[in-house]
Amino acid sequence: MTRRTHTALAAAIAAALTLGLGACSSTGTGGGADEGRQGVTTEGDGIIGGTPVRGGTLDVLSNVDFDQLDPARNWTMPVMDVGVRMLYRTLTTFKAAPGAEGLKIEPDLATDLGTPSDGARTWTFHLKDGLKYEDGTPIVADDIKYNVERSFSPELPGGPDYARVYLNAPAGYQGPLKGERLGKEAIEVPDDKTIVFHLKRPVAEFGYTVTLPTFAPVPRAKETGVNYSNHPVSSGPYKIESYDRGKRMVLVRNTYWDEKTDPVRKAYPDRIVVDQTLKGTGVADRLIADQGDDRDAVSYIDLVPAKISDVLTAPAVKKRLVSENAGCTTKLDMNTTKAPFDNAEVRLAMQYAVDKEAFADTMGGPAFTDVATTYLPPALTGGTPVDHFRIPPAGDQAKAKSLLTEAGFGNGFSTELLTSTGGRQQAEAIQAALKKLGINVTITTVDPTAVASIVGDKDKQPGLSIGGWCPDCPSAATFLPMIFDGRTIKDKGNQGDITRFDDPGVNAELDRIATLTDLKQADQAWLALDAKIMDKSPAVPLVWQKKPVLVGSNIAGAFAHPVWSGQLDYAVIGLKSVK
Repeated sequence: MTRRTHTALAAAIAAALTLGLGACSSTGTGGGADEGRQGVTTEGDGIIGGTPVRGGTLDVLSNVDFDQLDPARNWTMPVMDVGVRMLYRTLTTFKAAPGAEGLKIEPDLATDLGTPSDGARTWTFHLKDGLKYEDGTPIVADDIKYNVERSFSPELPGGPDYARVYLNAPAGYQGPLKGERLGKEAIEVPDDKTIVFHLKRPVAEFGYTVTLPTFAPVPRAKETGVNYSNHPVSSGPYKIESYDRGKRMVLVRNTYWDEKTDPVRKAYPDRIVVDQTLKGTGVADRLIADQGDDRDAVSYIDLVPAKISDVLTAPAVKKRLVSENAGCTTKLDMNTTKAPFDNAEVRLAMQYAVDKEAFADTMGGPAFTDVATTYLPPALTGGTPVDHFRIPPAGDQAKAKSLLTEAGFGNGFSTELLTSTGGRQQAEAIQAALKKLGINVTITTVDPTAVASIVGDKDKQPGLSIGGWCPDCPSAATFLPMIFDGRTIKDKGNQGDITRFDDPGVNAELDRIATLTDLKQADQAWLALDAKIMDKSPAVPLVWQKKPVLVGSNIAGAFAHPVWSGQLDYAVIGLKSVK
């Protein structure tokens, strides 16, 4: 099949998705009806199967292990969805609802959304009564402080950087594993039910920040360091009964979880079994066939492009497909500390050299992707995509050649591109486009769980890697600062600014925008900064993905959550009926 016919097929699939299928409503920063978000569901409220019953076993079918369940290190989707919806609770959390309602937060462990003072430089939270871990011990405020401190530990890399960026912590603080705790200048715990955060600068959206797993409790007595991911102590509705890494995880009810304290998680199934031994096509085949226990199953992974037509040409299967824009940007990251990507003209040439259309076709084409034209996804630009350079989707080889020649690389160069084992086809699309310009790309594939540790290590990181970013809440404040603030770069465990882009002017503008209290003014400033960074080109935005997830016919309460990157919300999913 040629790329042209592949594209035509994908366009036809996109039309099939659109015609006769309702779109989940969304407003505000989450976008609107003009955003083109095709919700492939059968119920008018965007929820497949209605309200679940209590009981039974939910099967989750996957082809990959969780990279990190340690709440201090959990910063990837959909792992974060699993962690904060099933295993641990945070100070606040997002509502369990599709569309605009799911963008709202409500108290979780805390009694309210936090009380700001000192011009939003200080935030105070009080814990609810009756909160307990899986062993019955009480959850206290110092447990939340302890996990926040753990996020500073070099031994526990890869987690959210917000505490490190926001808190008034001493320079060089290295976390609590060697016994050093943060002082009152950063976090106060005046009693077991009160925690006070002192920030370096005003953060009006800090109530959203504490939805992250960094702000889940971890009891010091159960600390196991790098092994904590194998069995995080549950503060949520489920606890780990068994976990054979890369094979199978079994969750059972946490009998000490009190639903009266939890407004979001419904915990319908009695048991959740995650099978991590399958292949992507195998997951799709089982859910399409919908036999036996697979009727009680959901896919943890995206529907593979090879199975798109099988799903969309079978009405009974199509109505079990959830497909929403994920609100994320997939990008080609260039290591700006490594030649020739330390040259801004070379990086700009890459914007024109890459064939985004070919890349998108490897991921299912227009049915499941839109070509990305700037870093901020449409969900953060009012629902309307911004096309910064106005480059044709297939690229502009002549312009790229001209820029490379001006930069002194008219004959091309050689570099390495790192991706996960499942990303080879996408990497080859980039390789083929760059080869036309004399750029020789060697593709290295590694297990998905190893990607972050390699690209986050300055000594191991190659010139190119395929990554992406999803906002942690519906604000550009959780997008541009996290991936382009040069002051967050670490030699090892570098998780956000993968390009190692460090521009003093950009850093200063990030700080200025963070002080703006007028949200409309801030939104305009974020758009202008996005354009400025695009001109410096530390990364090439590739696609804005939709997330297609298939579920079994006995599944209820299934919908794409707007915050969890279009992933199913495990807080409220369950079965229609129990045997």
